[in-house]
Amino acid sequence: YSGNSTTPSKEFSTPSSLGTHQAGSYGNKQSIPEASIDSNLNNFKVDDNIVSVDETTFFFQRDLRTGKLVNLPNLIATGDKTPFLPDRVAKSIPFSSAKLPEILNHFSLKPQTRDANTIGETIRGCERAAINGEQKFCATSLESFIDLSISKLGKQIQLLSIEFSKETKNPLFTISRGMQNMGEHELVCHKMEYPGAVFLCHALNKTGVYKVPLVGRDGTKANALAVCHKDTSGWNPKHMAFQILKVKPGTVPICHFLFRDTLVWVSNSTAK
Repeated sequence: YSGNSTTPSKEFSTPSSLGTHQAGSYGNKQSIPEASIDSNLNNFKVDDNIVSVDETTFFFQRDLRTGKLVNLPNLIATGDKTPFLPDRVAKSIPFSSAKLPEILNHFSLKPQTRDANTIGETIRGCERAAINGEQKFCATSLESFIDLSISKLGKQIQLLSIEFSKETKNPLFTISRGMQNMGEHELVCHKMEYPGAVFLCHALNKTGVYKVPLVGRDGTKANALAVCHKDTSGWNPKHMAFQILKVKPGTVPICHFLFRDTLVWVSNSTAK
């Protein structure tokens, strides 16, 4: 791909999700929805007490603007640092629901345990059928992560990640100046729970990616990533976004911030 993945400035540090295999537990993340942002952030007290500000989950595109206060507890949560398995190892291990007993045996896990159930959920998530207007795949090694992304977007791409100037426990941020529209030619890659890194990457029609600079109430600076889905007509009418925003599928664009360990490929040709 063209150039290296987006390189943070010296001011920022980015937790690495890519690397050689290391042993360690992986089943300690809570199962939570992928996105976190809110449609109405006007309900907050003057003291900006954290508990008085609604968590930012799904929101309207008009709220993605300079000066907006956002409450992002999932953004500051520690990211999953499980590294990729070496390509040859990843290829030697089955990755399908039909082979689940063999997979569990490989990782010395007993059926019906939490870790075994988590592996099954991750595989089923990767096997689910794509919705209308969606392209998707799961990558189980760094090589497949790069090769499959190039096959979808071409070689002129760059990798975006979320960046922080320092660790913080305060989830309150204000959107600052300098937001960038990275275009609509993208692959959003969500980190899945698995003994080795697995990214579920997908692209939805008419979805824009934005680099969003944030300033925390404690002075922490961050470069976050948000996406706005302009066509939600193919979504399940019971999706949480419609319940929060009280709108129907296909009526208005819906946005959300991405989790800390989510990575995004974008095409260099469409970034603005």
